[in-house]
Amino acid sequence: MRTALTMLGMIIGVGAVITMVALGNGAQSTIEQQIQSVGTNIINVNATGMFMMGGVRMGSGGSNTLTPEDANAIRSEVPGVKYLAAGANSRAQVVFGNQNWFTRIQGTDIDLPLIRSWPTEYGVFFSSQDVQTSAKVAVLGAVVRDILFGEGEDPTGQMIRVRNQPFKVVGVMTRKGQAAMGEDQDDSIYVPYTAVMKKLQRTTFIQNITVSAESAGSIKKVADDIAVLLRARHKILPGESDDFMVRTLEEMASLRLQATETMTYLLAGIAGVSLLVGGIGIMNIMLVSVTERTHEIGLRLSIGARGWDVLMQFLVEAVVLSLLGGVIGIGVGFGLSRGLTQFLEWPTSVSPDAVALAFAVTAVTGVFFGFYPARKAAGLDPIEALRYE
Repeated sequence: MRTALTMLGMIIGVGAVITMVALGNGAQSTIEQQIQSVGTNIINVNATGMFMMGGVRMGSGGSNTLTPEDANAIRSEVPGVKYLAAGANSRAQVVFGNQNWFTRIQGTDIDLPLIRSWPTEYGVFFSSQDVQTSAKVAVLGAVVRDILFGEGEDPTGQMIRVRNQPFKVVGVMTRKGQAAMGEDQDDSIYVPYTAVMKKLQRTTFIQNITVSAESAGSIKKVADDIAVLLRARHKILPGESDDFMVRTLEEMASLRLQATETMTYLLAGIAGVSLLVGGIGIMNIMLVSVTERTHEIGLRLSIGARGWDVLMQFLVEAVVLSLLGGVIGIGVGFGLSRGLTQFLEWPTSVSPDAVALAFAVTAVTGVFFGFYPARKAAGLDPIEALRYE
């Protein structure tokens, strides 16, 4: 019973460490999945920079200098660009029959499904020919389709009205859900960006450019090269503010990831206190054991055992107690993590590194807290030990 209670501190400590780290890893995995659902290796270029015009500092959204030619220049002149889609967005009332819905009209290019790894559920995405001719074709998000035509229906070939202009539905995107920044990706209609510019807004500029880099390692260089190219094209002098903004998803998610990591370290630190308490418990029980077994120690020393033999005997006992508690604690941690996922639907992920770290910490704890009692036992005088009652 005393041994079991001694191990309890280690069991609770290791189980808590495994569970807390699993919760932190699960939260990070959720954030990464949200980022991946938006797309891979994405760089966003927005015409929302802070710049001066006639001595007046223009605010966010005040720039209209991003053009389709800029998008073409990035595609042809910046190395490492895999996919690119110019964007011109609007909001409008969409009508079909007696149904209507106010939603986002996202003008984009043919690379958008490739950038965001997003297939169609029905029909096809519009073609490069549609972009070149500013065709009035539309691909519906799942939410818009459900409201206008009914849940699960295939509306391809139907005509809808956007600002009283007819658009032909050529496809429906699969459900994507909420994006990392919070917007509902399914509550949108996707049309050629040229149609938005010429038919809906009657403008000559675009609002954004979405770029996908060839690899995750090249994102920063591609983003820097895009900024250099646009500054040169827009004739922005050194020291002047950009009239555009280049952002990567890593930048957007960094604060959330840092907050999650901080919370993981905090919870692991709290759980580590339990390991410390467990180690003190092991040292306490080993000191009691040395006192109770003083006569046995004296007998061993008197018949030829060396101090090293006695030291190793008690040190091994402490390490075994610690490791056994650690193994049980690892099992408890796995069980708690699975229970949190199954019953509370909290995402958890137990990494092999966390298990290895917990096991190593228990071994070190056993050696650290068991050394003093073992050394005390090895230093006993044989004659005094034999006389001890």
